[in-house]
Amino acid sequence: MAQSVWGYDSDNGPERWHENYPLAKGDKQSPIEINSKDVQHDSSLASWHASYDPGAAKTILNNGRTCRVVFDDTFDRSVLRGGPLTGAYRLRQLHLHWGSSDHHGSEHVIDGVKYAAELHMVHWNPKHGNFAGALKQPDGVAVVGIFLKV
Repeated sequence: MAQSVWGYDSDNGPERWHENYPLAKGDKQSPIEINSKDVQHDSSLASWHASYDPGAAKTILNNGRTCRVVFDDTFDRSVLRGGPLTGAYRLRQLHLHWGSSDHHGSEHVIDGVKYAAELHMVHWNPKHGNFAGALKQPDGVAVVGIFLKV
């Protein structure tokens, strides 16, 4: 079986993602560790506003590595606005990352703490025509990450 281009093992984990995805290096690398002592508030940012329609969920898939819910994103039915975003970003899908224990599973870390799981809500900017087109643009995608504790 062919090895996945990206994953979480030593040969394809986060420290090697930039080899196939050059934008995933430096300050664009994910996952990251957030050190709260280094975080600065930007008062120029607008408040976040989210409006989600649960009836827009089309499919739910558990592929053994994650659970993913795909939404109808053909119009502004479930959207995220505000913060650094210009305009409404449509919710495309959400998925979960979890580990084998309650003490790790999140991709990102805050002050050295990993959480049991992490929810990612993936939104895209409809000015780029479709999700595939948005993926290629610097303002094309906005992902909200939410840490989960047991």
